[in-house]
Amino acid sequence: MQIPMLRQIPGDSPVHRLWAGTKLIIVLLLGLMTWILPSWPALGYVAVCMIVFALVAGIPVGALPRPPWWFWALIAVSVAWSWIARGSDGGLTALRAALLGLIVLAMSVLVIWTTPVAELAPAIAVLMRPLRWLRLPVDEWAVTIALSLRGLPLLVEEMRLLWAAHKLRPKSNSASGHPSAELGVVDIIVAAMSSAMRRAAEMSEAITARGGTGRLTAYPSRPGRMDAVVLTVFVIVSAGAATVGVLFL
Repeated sequence: MQIPMLRQIPGDSPVHRLWAGTKLIIVLLLGLMTWILPSWPALGYVAVCMIVFALVAGIPVGALPRPPWWFWALIAVSVAWSWIARGSDGGLTALRAALLGLIVLAMSVLVIWTTPVAELAPAIAVLMRPLRWLRLPVDEWAVTIALSLRGLPLLVEEMRLLWAAHKLRPKSNSASGHPSAELGVVDIIVAAMSSAMRRAAEMSEAITARGGTGRLTAYPSRPGRMDAVVLTVFVIVSAGAATVGVLFL
């Protein structure tokens, strides 16, 4: 059974029980560490955190995405080109940048796998509460992010269906002048936009029927004792890893 990449994987692990804001804070701190300390030890520490995160959460092997061969080929070509153009330093820098992008993407996907979508908007609203003092639309931002995360899996599935239908559709000879002979990527993009607008209309009607967007941030969302313990341990360990990373700069 294939598990969708951008949907929650049911479970009752300690990671699943963590507050959504705690996971977002951890991802933010790890991203800042790799940005401030772009070194191999920092990158290795983030990779270890991601592996531990997945093991504790009990993520099945079948849930791991399988990118196509051309994805890895593009990474290999970019690293090889940087190596040829700028020497070993350029190649290692390109390799580190590619690994960093993959790790950050994997961390984000792990958060989605272990967090109900309904908990993301309230957690984001709580984390951005200090911005209310500046009279910024915190609730609107949280709702927009939550709806984007909720709608992205629908868009991916819709694109898969459109592409499958496009491949099954019979095509005429290019010299026949039939409209089916001129179908291409543009037609798929137009169909995807039309489908996205239809999905958006259906979602807006469903949200309105359930009380509006205000209910998305009204969900009770507060950290617990376990969140405080996890964040404390994580900050202490990350501080030690950052110290080691500074020595390698």
